[in-house]
Amino acid sequence: MSLMSKLLTSTIAATVALSAAGQPDDKVLLKYVKRSVVKNPQVKVKGITILESKTDKRLPGWTILLTTMDLEYQKKEIHAPETMFVKDGLITGHLVDLKTGNDYRDEIKPSVPASYYDDEHLLFGNKDAKHKVLIFSDPQCPFCQDVVPAIYKAARENPTKIAVYYYHLPLLRIHPVSDILTRVMYVAQHEGKADVVEKLYSLKIDPKETDMTKILAAVKKHAGYTVTAEQINAKEVKDALKADEIAAGKMMVSGTPTIYIDGQWDKTREGYKDLTK
Repeated sequence: MSLMSKLLTSTIAATVALSAAGQPDDKVLLKYVKRSVVKNPQVKVKGITILESKTDKRLPGWTILLTTMDLEYQKKEIHAPETMFVKDGLITGHLVDLKTGNDYRDEIKPSVPASYYDDEHLLFGNKDAKHKVLIFSDPQCPFCQDVVPAIYKAARENPTKIAVYYYHLPLLRIHPVSDILTRVMYVAQHEGKADVVEKLYSLKIDPKETDMTKILAAVKKHAGYTVTAEQINAKEVKDALKADEIAAGKMMVSGTPTIYIDGQWDKTREGYKDLTK
């Protein structure tokens, strides 16, 4: 069972009072979360933030609230994503299409804020390129290894059409080695060596490896890149990766690779193929 499963419970439809704008205010949402979403008595609900309110043509009359719940569990702060569907005084966390069995909460994500497209995260392509592709990824994720290098290649070959903005999201419970690898990637990128970032997607290494000396030696052998422990342990590096993690939380990212094209989630992960036509 995941940590989120321990903290939360499935929600059922509940009745709420709506504001004049047709959606619950913060106090009403907070009450709903405490009553119907967070059932674990060890979890303290400190607040809730609406990231985006949107509609979907597949759900006429429904307002979709993409939110972050600010929780405290065992003296640790947790920012948990939660999707809410509101209509005619009703609110629920799940809407399931009976024909397909698909839950719409898995189909809808926030739009990318313009602030996410900054020079700090631009990896390939020109910042004024026609299309922007934003990626949350872990270099040891097999699905990422299948898709992300192909996106890099498309951007390298079409820099005026595709700009790639890269956010680190190491899945440390599955790939502990990515803790060090993502720090290496960050340093390499900020030395102007985007090719090293790309090469590390084909690095063969034990995903459970945590020995820094062994990992840095493997990086040097595979990518021809030398970096020191002092460089990757710098506070600015760790702060930057923490900021990427927070950015992923605000975008309700739960897995890798998560890819956005021109601000919208690309569920297929193949939308980049149409950008060079």
